[in-house]
Amino acid sequence: MTSSNRLRSRPLPDRGRAGPQGWIDISVPLRSGMVHWPDNPPVRIERVHDINRGDPANVSALWLSSHAGTHMDAPLHFIAGGAGLDEMPLSATIGPARVIEIRDAESISPDELRPHRIRRGERILFKTLNSTRSWWTEGFVEHFVYLTTEAGLYLAERGVRTIGIDYLSIDGYEKNGPEVHRALLGAAVWIIEGLDLSRVTPGLYELVCLPLQILKSDGAPARAILKPRSRTRTGERR
Repeated sequence: MTSSNRLRSRPLPDRGRAGPQGWIDISVPLRSGMVHWPDNPPVRIERVHDINRGDPANVSALWLSSHAGTHMDAPLHFIAGGAGLDEMPLSATIGPARVIEIRDAESISPDELRPHRIRRGERILFKTLNSTRSWWTEGFVEHFVYLTTEAGLYLAERGVRTIGIDYLSIDGYEKNGPEVHRALLGAAVWIIEGLDLSRVTPGLYELVCLPLQILKSDGAPARAILKPRSRTRTGERR
């Protein structure tokens, strides 16, 4: 897809609504042919044993990048000798979280973050213009909302615990290289990418996001869910 192509609005699938116990699924379903980072392997899911073909059970084979769909990044992704996701403390992605809406159509900057008074130990999910479209049903779009290098350094200095964003990367495509990843992962900030926040309003939530347990993994697909919570202090000690 060329740089002039943009995400086209489509009716959103019936997703992201609170379930019977108030949980909202903010992860995107993996499917063959879904959007992926340009130099990563495409997603392919194939039924290799099929009851309808006379097999005793249904069994599927998966071919995909460790950074496909909703996924998490480990320090090892950009830091030689860094920790893998198998070393991530569960407290990184289980507990209070705050969804912050970003109105800038191009990037997330420190100027837009400062009024939110982000505190040490917080888990922050950024809802941007990316969430207004069903991006996971489209081809790759170069012009998605991303974190600037300055914003990454700001969040690292604030000592946040975890951040999440609603496209495949926190770094812009051919914008700032891997500098944002390095700033955050080097500061022990865990990263969730590829979220679906289309039907989540800004505010306070309980977050559960668990990546696949893969030894020495640079990244892994994850299931992420949110549940609205009362307005209490979300800052926690690391």
